[in-house]
Amino acid sequence: MINTIVKNFIEKYKLSGTFILAFSGGYDSMCLLDILYKSGYNIVAVHLNHNWRGEESFKEEENCRKFAEDRGINYYSEILPDNIAKTETGAREARYEFFRRCALKFNSNIVFTAHNYDDNAETVLYRIIKGTGTSGLQGILEHRDIFYRPILTIKRKDIENYCKENNLSPNVDSSNNNTKYKRNLIRHKVLNLLREINPNVTDALNSLSQIAKEDNEIINKYLPKNILDATDIEQKRIIYNILIQYNIEYDKEKIKNIQKFIKENKYSKSGKKISLTKDLWLFVSEEKVELVTKTGKSNNQIQINKCGEYNFENYTFSIKEYSNQITDFPKDTDFTAYISTDDVNFTLRHRKDGDRIYPLGLNGGQKLKKYLNEKKIPQHEKDKLIFLCKGNEIFWAAGLGISEKIKVVQTPTHVISLRKR
Repeated sequence: MINTIVKNFIEKYKLSGTFILAFSGGYDSMCLLDILYKSGYNIVAVHLNHNWRGEESFKEEENCRKFAEDRGINYYSEILPDNIAKTETGAREARYEFFRRCALKFNSNIVFTAHNYDDNAETVLYRIIKGTGTSGLQGILEHRDIFYRPILTIKRKDIENYCKENNLSPNVDSSNNNTKYKRNLIRHKVLNLLREINPNVTDALNSLSQIAKEDNEIINKYLPKNILDATDIEQKRIIYNILIQYNIEYDKEKIKNIQKFIKENKYSKSGKKISLTKDLWLFVSEEKVELVTKTGKSNNQIQINKCGEYNFENYTFSIKEYSNQITDFPKDTDFTAYISTDDVNFTLRHRKDGDRIYPLGLNGGQKLKKYLNEKKIPQHEKDKLIFLCKGNEIFWAAGLGISEKIKVVQTPTHVISLRKR
């Protein structure tokens, strides 16, 4: 039964390639890993040792490693540094940062977490107690960003039965019984009290979750696409949706502060950022509002030494000889440019320290940093830009403009372009 549900989930989202599995070694993740392994999927089991419970944490890590290695499953682990706050929020943020790093490391955009039916009920109840709105009542989303939850509809007792029937030996985290953690308090005490009122309270909370999801689909359908065009009430709802989508702890004050930030910076030309989590920001300018994630600076580069097409990350760069008469030059903001050069010998890459450019129409050169600032490129977008260079000299800033040194005086020699693959 669980096997079929997992298979149908993967088919529903048309998932393929390498799957990253968040593998604590507990009942839920061991059950899911066993199913994925037996189904023949390409998996990397990743384990984060929180290092909170001394020797017990390391025994659990070793159990995870042995389980994976005995089956030939690719396994990777890290130990959480001591400077991470030992709180539920701190641990969750550290885990998701780890999962994102693993996705990059193993070139995957699919991370499975093993949240189940009971986890969802506990989350809905927790959000009710915290005073959440209807969006929060959706509970745990089965898919957000790169994260997928294939066994979200499976009850905990069925997962435990699967482990028993398949002779699995999951880790049993002793801290799961410590009711100083709010979610454990809900699981072991609050829900048991509520069962005296409704023995099927877990089903009722999951039903509420589903109703909230359906209601929110209707509400979100009519929300403005651009938060800058939204009314105050609509803005609050959009902010609220973002916080829920990224599983960010919030209250009315947090939403109020974000809304105030948007109002204060909606006319900013260069834009400003406000931190939502350690690795997620909201960027606001007069043109747009967007979420910005932390990304490492890429040192990728390729040599362009003859005409043809070249793949660079998610793009295709093309350089061709040009022989036809042109009647209309592309704009600077286009990702196509006509140039004049005797030597096709360039490098395609991202920006580096010390880069300079001789902008078209200017007599002298300037630092690339100044050029980008004058173009009002937001800071978080600068490292994503792609440049055609020779050494530290920029000849084409894709989508921004070309250098005076390759401008066309009479007839172009080549046409260059950059497009997403």
